[in-house]
Amino acid sequence: MSSAFLNWTDFFAMGGYAFYVWLAVALTFIPLLVLVVHTRLQHRTILNSVTRQQAREKRIQAARQAEGTE
Repeated sequence: MSSAFLNWTDFFAMGGYAFYVWLAVALTFIPLLVLVVHTRLQHRTILNSVTRQQAREKRIQAARQAEGTE
């Protein structure tokens, strides 16, 4: 069993189709990377929103209890 490419130069040249091959690779991996980054940012945003909402609800509950004791 032999390798399809004899050296790294042949590998990167892709038999004369390097532009198309590497463009396809880039157009595949760039959106995937953007998707991962966007997902992580959204996850962080949602967690921060939930934390803020919980803190708000605690403050409201504490204010209601303080009103009831007066």
